[in-house]
Amino acid sequence: MTSGTATRPGVDPDGRGDSGRSPEKGRRVEPGLRHRLAERGVDIQLLLLVPAIIFVLGLFIYPFLYAFGLSFQPTKGGGPLADYQRFFGDAFQRDTIWKTLRLALPAALLNVLASVPIAYRMRGRFRGKRLITTLLVVPITLGTVLTAEGLLNFLGPAGWFNRIVMGLGLTQEPVRLINNYWGVFFSLVITGFPFAFLLILSYLSGIDPTLERAAATLGADWRARFRRITLPLLAPGLATTFVLTFVLAFSVFPSAILVGSPQGETRVISIAAYQAAYEQYDYPFASAIAMIMGVVELLVLSLVLLWRSRLYTGSTGGKG
Repeated sequence: MTSGTATRPGVDPDGRGDSGRSPEKGRRVEPGLRHRLAERGVDIQLLLLVPAIIFVLGLFIYPFLYAFGLSFQPTKGGGPLADYQRFFGDAFQRDTIWKTLRLALPAALLNVLASVPIAYRMRGRFRGKRLITTLLVVPITLGTVLTAEGLLNFLGPAGWFNRIVMGLGLTQEPVRLINNYWGVFFSLVITGFPFAFLLILSYLSGIDPTLERAAATLGADWRARFRRITLPLLAPGLATTFVLTFVLAFSVFPSAILVGSPQGETRVISIAAYQAAYEQYDYPFASAIAMIMGVVELLVLSLVLLWRSRLYTGSTGGKG
């Protein structure tokens, strides 16, 4: 007899077999679906995007593809590109591109430039900051129609502005600031500024303030700090903000009719597409105009984003 625990042949004292593995450990367990997808770089939580993808396909992609195909089916015949040739061959239609750019580019640029100093000052903490921020973003809640109505009441021939100017003897006749280029321009600035301001404020808030404080300890004044530190880090955000405000301004439609001259200097390309679709009932021609409108936007966006790619894109050490 031997002392200790008796064992059976081929069985270890701890109950394992000859291979030293328990039956559970010896059996290979197939990985679940989630693990197999994870091994291929697919997270099963991405399935949560399915409703959003269906929404985008149904509301944006399908209408775009339908209009794109329709633009090559001209009502009057003449080949698939007949409506595009018709648009560029008609100076009255072709000039709508320049008229729209003449409104959208300056309005977007002014909104960005005006937002930078205000957002730069608003990023700090001071008394009344919330009230001032609220006042700056109030135009978002007004909408285009209310903004146009306000401009008509304030800048109209019998509005407050002209009554004050004429009452002070600065002019003998009302200053014409609506139903022309300036009425639409002011509307685009009023409605587009809050978006530009909020975007630039978020970018400025992401820049680490210790970078400027470190420059201040080296003797840099606020101008040098802004020019050499803040502006280079902010420039990519300025480009993105300009792109978004430009798209918003380029699609101007209600303002061009309510406070502009829809048959004159503010006959923008969106009005041309509307007239082709709902006045002439020429949907293929309207689709062609819409495609041209999209191409022009993409060209401007591509130029801005190409310039943005040459700017500083590294980490700012921001606080997020």
